[in-house]
Amino acid sequence: MAKELKTNAMRILDKLKINYTLNTYECDEFTDGVSVADMLGQPHESTFKTLVAVGKSKSYYVFVIPVAMELDLKKAAASVGEKSVELLHVKDINAVTGYIRGGCTPIGMKKKYPTVFHSTLKDHQTVIISGGRLGTQIFISPDDLIKATDGIVKDIAI
Repeated sequence: MAKELKTNAMRILDKLKINYTLNTYECDEFTDGVSVADMLGQPHESTFKTLVAVGKSKSYYVFVIPVAMELDLKKAAASVGEKSVELLHVKDINAVTGYIRGGCTPIGMKKKYPTVFHSTLKDHQTVIISGGRLGTQIFISPDDLIKATDGIVKDIAI
């Protein structure tokens, strides 16, 4: 039997002794989070996507919001004390995070960036995030996710 390939996110959760459940599905290329949730019969409200933005100060920030919502750039900037933020260009995602588009997760990026979760995160017992590569998901409690990322919770989406 082949050894399961762990992502950096999984290794970090294991090291922190944080419980999570892994889910894998067939995926050869980027598919948006709403389509993945629909394909797998998962609720949009508890399935979260990871977005990376750069502030006016040139610092990077991670924002995690439900897949069907959009990041409110003004609220996102205010949540991290920036005048403004803009989403990172797709071509820069791997260089900044170490992950690829569609496989980006807030846990285990190249550096630990300030991470903000949308306020609805706490409405769920378990949330779903990317596992660190295409076709991989992590089911985790909101408190454990916040702990693993040193994240904060704010109203950042519309």
